[in-house]
Amino acid sequence: MSIKAPKGTKDILPNEITNWQHIEKVANEVFSRANVKEIRTPIFEDTDLFERGVGDTTDIVNKEMYTFIKSDRSLTLRPENTAGVVRAYLEHGFHRESPPVKLWYKGPMFRYERPQAGRQRQFHQIGVEMFGVQDASADAECIMLATEFLKGLGLNDLVVEINSLGCNVCRKEYKENLKKAIAPFLDGLCEDCKSRYEKNPLRILDCKNETCNKLFEEYNLKEAVSGINLCDECSTHYDKLKSYLDALNIKYEENTFLVRGLDYYTKTVFEIKSNSLGSQNAVCGGGRYDGLVETLGGVHTPAVGWAMGVERLNALIPQVEQDKLDFFVVSDNQLEAFKLLVQLRKNGFSAELDYNSRKFAKQLEKASKIAKYAVIIGEDELKNNYYTIKDLSNATQERKTFEELIKINK
Repeated sequence: MSIKAPKGTKDILPNEITNWQHIEKVANEVFSRANVKEIRTPIFEDTDLFERGVGDTTDIVNKEMYTFIKSDRSLTLRPENTAGVVRAYLEHGFHRESPPVKLWYKGPMFRYERPQAGRQRQFHQIGVEMFGVQDASADAECIMLATEFLKGLGLNDLVVEINSLGCNVCRKEYKENLKKAIAPFLDGLCEDCKSRYEKNPLRILDCKNETCNKLFEEYNLKEAVSGINLCDECSTHYDKLKSYLDALNIKYEENTFLVRGLDYYTKTVFEIKSNSLGSQNAVCGGGRYDGLVETLGGVHTPAVGWAMGVERLNALIPQVEQDKLDFFVVSDNQLEAFKLLVQLRKNGFSAELDYNSRKFAKQLEKASKIAKYAVIIGEDELKNNYYTIKDLSNATQERKTFEELIKINK
């Protein structure tokens, strides 16, 4: 029996990696212009970090975490990275720096869920987190960074959806109204929703169960509960966010049923969607989480951020053409070919040769597929101390000394 990659994981092969490198390159360029610094946190953390940070009413904590015990210590492969970044923010003293502190990350996350299009058990995210700014300008900048990044990848068929979840005070009345609206058909909802009904009824709005969604429609849940009656502070913050987005010419739609899947969000939540992914069309999700730093042991710190799934981004962007090598050394003299190969690389060129010393025709055939130029070393070339350079784009060739060869434009 052959060994295969575990279910829900996927090898990223050499012919696919160009797109991944392109996505990461664009991310670095966009975020660097905005003074967002990269951070890399461990792939596993103490389980308690996610139980406290992500929330015990979420599917992530209840069902999807990869947790293991080592030396009586419970550790978990990270299912998301905001909690880990907050932990690093506190541990390394970023909270003592003058705000804002702006960080971005990339890397694999792990959730035990049913694999489907664009969603794996090991998946990759790119995310941005901003700490220390209470004003809605931080929310607007985060949304702007996300849209600039997506546009940098050539994605323009996007919809930005926003909502405000308010604070704990103004959410209280909404939760009670939501529970009243749901009560008549509570028995018909899935077991998860029944559990959420008492612990965090807002999470019911994020349910993906088809039966639950049909009941929502049947009982006109959206009409029964129009949205959160925001307090003055939350209302002002939300209005300012919309003003900033208008000033930045970022088009958005308000979705009063947008809640996101994590417990730590307060006030602003948002999603960016693409019409190219079918029903699973969200490519970016985020929001404000002003209480999370305090929950994890710090002082009250306003914060906002987002994350994107790299697999979904990769499904949306066209295949990036892989760069060809500068040179392919063609020769039946392996020693001389190897010596030239090393010199070319030392001078900053990419170069390869045929390690099996096949016939010239076979070597040239391979060279034409992967390189811009073939450097031919035959008996005449060795005798007269020159190289024959063949331009593989038009089949023209000329003789050059080594000094002339290394002056060729890449």
